[in-house]
Amino acid sequence: MADRSAAGYDRSVLADDSSAPEGARGPAPQHAPGDAPHHIPAPPYVHRQTVGGLGVVGIRPLDAEADADVVHGWVREERAAFWGMNGLTRDQVADIYAHMDGLDTHHAFLVELDGVPVALFQTYEPAADRVGDCYEVAAGDLGIHLLLAPAGARGARSGWSSALMGVLASYVLLGLDRPRVVVDPDVRNEKAIARFLRQGFEAGPVVTLPEIDLPDVYLPEKKARLAFLRREVAFPA
Repeated sequence: MADRSAAGYDRSVLADDSSAPEGARGPAPQHAPGDAPHHIPAPPYVHRQTVGGLGVVGIRPLDAEADADVVHGWVREERAAFWGMNGLTRDQVADIYAHMDGLDTHHAFLVELDGVPVALFQTYEPAADRVGDCYEVAAGDLGIHLLLAPAGARGARSGWSSALMGVLASYVLLGLDRPRVVVDPDVRNEKAIARFLRQGFEAGPVVTLPEIDLPDVYLPEKKARLAFLRREVAFPA
């Protein structure tokens, strides 16, 4: 299987507010008859923040194996087509994130609302990613990708994705002390681009991310719209 874990999928996926937190979960892990589920404690949160009217949002490192069922349930849906994992199996998804866990420049997180998984969040160093070939990377830049979970049985909550973006901005720009966030959604992903701009991102150029064709990595060429969020814009003095 080609290893696509370092970068290349369009992981800047932001659906509309129908992708929201009400009980959003992936499919339950499957166990053989008679087997007791093996519960592994989740990694501790790296950031927790209370959002009025919604609950407590927590960001924790993704556990590639323990969280594979949830993540695979999200990425295999047609609504997540720009994420680029529609055709992968559960084990392939686990392998990708296990590989990412060993990288110093790319990191994956599971976002939870009151303990319920609601989003997949990734960060990366632009200088170590192919996007770094397409713009002048400034000191402290950090790239992000976001995939929201599908809405649960009780439906969506208005304003959820905007509130979540605010939490992620707080974590990256304040918690990690980064001056600027960069995103590179597929130019066809108009919903994601519009939402980033409403969130205060400044539109950047349309660029072509180069194809990568190596023995263990194949990433097709991608036309992307860059956008940037500066700390002073998100959190004015």
